[in-house]
Amino acid sequence: MERSDETTHFGFKDVDLKQKQSLVNDVFHSVARRYDLMNDLMSAGMHRVWKDSMIVALNPPRGDAPFALLDVAGGTGDISFRAAKASGSGFHATVCDINGDMLAVGRERAIAQHLEHQVDFVEGNAEQLAFADRRFDAYTIAFGIRNVPRIPMALSEAYRVLKPGSRFLCLEFSSVDVPGLDKIYDTFSFNVIPQLGKAVTGDAESYRYLVESIRKFPKPNVFADMIRAAGFSRVKYEIMSGGIVALHSGWRL
Repeated sequence: MERSDETTHFGFKDVDLKQKQSLVNDVFHSVARRYDLMNDLMSAGMHRVWKDSMIVALNPPRGDAPFALLDVAGGTGDISFRAAKASGSGFHATVCDINGDMLAVGRERAIAQHLEHQVDFVEGNAEQLAFADRRFDAYTIAFGIRNVPRIPMALSEAYRVLKPGSRFLCLEFSSVDVPGLDKIYDTFSFNVIPQLGKAVTGDAESYRYLVESIRKFPKPNVFADMIRAAGFSRVKYEIMSGGIVALHSGWRL
């Protein structure tokens, strides 16, 4: 394979930027059908609490006022469905994900929950969104930004497609900051999660990558600086569950 001048991390390995996207795609092709079940098992159901906190922060309108959400890397639709159920009749979400298998699961779930008229699904790349400038009222990305090869490009695209006065919200794993919990968390992450992945999906390696990618993601204050550099204002973050996750926020003003 021809190497580029730019490299990034795939777990703990350095790979070409172009290669990372292909490797990440392979991970989510492998686990798409059991992705939501594995989220429950890996987090003991806490991912539901974290996502609910994201929807509270989003605070979509309850009436019939139009409200357009772009949910990036949201393939199975979890965030968009939660937002739709918390919203009024004017709400509409577009789920954008680079992985077709994840989107297929999301479309099936939308039909099962009778939300197919409020949530649609588009295959696309977070680094090059195929949407017009200033189109959306909010942008969400949950547990997906760390898998983007060029995070600054994705943040710039988020800023571009948001209307002035609109909000960016990113839910992502972070760095445990409670003494003692950090060691327990590492033991669970590196020893238990890959074995869970093997038992449930038949794929331990994909979950080993997911654990490694969490450890390589920037610290919350560093990521907040990246959000500011993309142009966002009033940037802040909230640490949850002892630092296991952080909810990042910024406004396009």
